[in-house]
Amino acid sequence: MDYTITLSESEKLAMEFAANGPQDWIENAVKVRAKIASDEICLRLMKHCNENNISIATGTDAQITQAFELEVVVKASEITNEQTNP
Repeated sequence: MDYTITLSESEKLAMEFAANGPQDWIENAVKVRAKIASDEICLRLMKHCNENNISIATGTDAQITQAFELEVVVKASEITNEQTNP
């Protein structure tokens, strides 16, 4: 999946100072954050499945899907919507 962001020239130069370039930094930051979230989702799913005698799916991708299907976790945007539109 591709996402696009726009940087000003000064933001681009600043990122070139801070890292090998904006693309490398952005890809690394997003992948690391996704890994952290994946680990948290899988831990919550494992706890939920163990407490409720539910067979856990095999593999990280399947476990993330199962966690959303069982509503063990929800998208952050859904939480924000609930808070702004009670």
